[in-house]
Order: sequence, then C-alpha cells, then structure tokens
Amino acid sequence: MTQVTALGQAPARTARRAPQRALVLNLIAVAAGLVLWTLLATVGVQGLPTPFEVAARAGELIADGTLPQDMLASLRRVLIGFLLGTLLAIPIGFLMGWYVTARGLLEPYVQFFRTIPPLAIIPLAIVLMGIGEVPKVFVIFLASFLSCVVSTFQGVVDVDKTLINAARVLGAADRTIFLKVVVPASTPFILVGMRVGLGAAWGTLVAAELIAAQEGLGFRMQQAQLYYDLSTIFVGLITIGVLGLLMDRLLLLAERRLTDWQERR
Repeated sequence: MTQVTALGQAPARTARRAPQRALVLNLIAVAAGLVLWTLLATVGVQGLPTPFEVAARAGELIADGTLPQDMLASLRRVLIGFLLGTLLAIPIGFLMGWYVTARGLLEPYVQFFRTIPPLAIIPLAIVLMGIGEVPKVFVIFLASFLSCVVSTFQGVVDVDKTLINAARVLGAADRTIFLKVVVPASTPFILVGMRVGLGAAWGTLVAAELIAAQEGLGFRMQQAQLYYDLSTIFVGLITIGVLGLLMDRLLLLAERRLTDWQERR
C-alpha cells in the first residue's frame, strides 16, 4: 500500500515541478537572448542599438505618453478585430462541420479567401471603406476569422464517430449530441484556432496601420523607419511581442481550464 501511494505521489510531484522548470528555462532563454543581442550590438551589427539604449528609449516614450497611447490604439484594433473574427468563425465552423449542405455552400469561399493574404485586401478595403478605423479593423478581423474558422471546422469533422454513434444508440437527440459530444470534443481545436488567429491579428497590425493611422505601434514603427530610428522600432517590436505573448498566455490558461479532461505531456 505504501509503495502504491509513493508511486502515485511521484507523478504529482513531477506535474507540480514542470511549470517551475519551464519558467526557469524561459528566464535562461531570455537572459541568453539579451546577452547575444548585447554582443551583436557591441561588436557585430553596425547601428544595432543595445538593450540599454532600447530600454532608455522606451522610458522616454512612456514618460511623454506616446507609448501608452500607441499601445491602447493597437490593442483596441486587435481586440475588436480578433473578437469579431472569432465570434463569427466559431458558428460558421460548426455549421460547416455539422451540416453537409452548409459545408458545400461555405467551404469554397472560406478556402478561396484563405489563400489570399489579408494584406492583399488593404487596397480594396481602402477603396470600399475609406481610411478610418473600419478598414484597419476589417483587415485584422479577416486574418483572425480565416485562422479560426478552419480550425473549428476541422475540430467538428475530427470528432470520434464512435462517440456520436454511442450517443445515438443511447437515444440522444442530435441537439444533445451536438452540445454534449461535438462541442466539448472540438473545443481544443477551437482554442488552438483562436491562438493562431490572435497571432495572425498581431501579425497584420503593422500593415493595417499603414491605412492613414495617426497612432499605434505599427504607425510609430513606420514613422521611426523614415528617420532610421532603430531604437523606437525595437521598442515597437518588443511591445507587440510582449502584448501578444500575454494575450496568448491568457488563451492558453483558458484552454487548460476548459480542456482539463485532456491528457497532456
């Protein structure tokens, strides 16, 4: 009995130590990256700012209010586009995966637009929607939507048919099967699609802010490019990366909470 208990406690201790070990490795990787960056800036790439110069520039942009204002503008655009894209992608993905008729009608359009980069839509968006906030948000929305809809659709299609047939044998109606079997089984795919869509939204941000923007991280980086202000460009890049990473961690946390039944490594 004691031996069985000890064996049961070992995996639990390993599971508790895994996040701590991952955090330590993350910190080591960040420290190594900063050291390498400093070496390259000092003895390697000419004109490359050091981490200290970038940090000083970030302090200046924070002090005069420029960086917080740009962060809020970019966050607003990304969040609106991402949320709208996700809210539309999930029901359409379910429709395509559950109903053959809906799949036949919608899949050609989804696959067609998926092969067109969202950035290629910018000229059309400017002509049809003007140069305000709408075309910026629309381009981000499109990038998020196309990433998430395909993942949701694939999640519904890949649900184990044995589970569906077993539910039918037990007398479950289609509505019950959909809510109790299909939705939970496809949730991991949906959340992965949301994470990919979030990355696509941030990846599209800089190009979206080419559309006559007056504020935003992408806009600030483009302005800095004109004056060869590499420190400001690095501040924008790092800020986008940090914001995107934090939002991705929140989605990952939600994924673990909603799919705690799933076996993990």
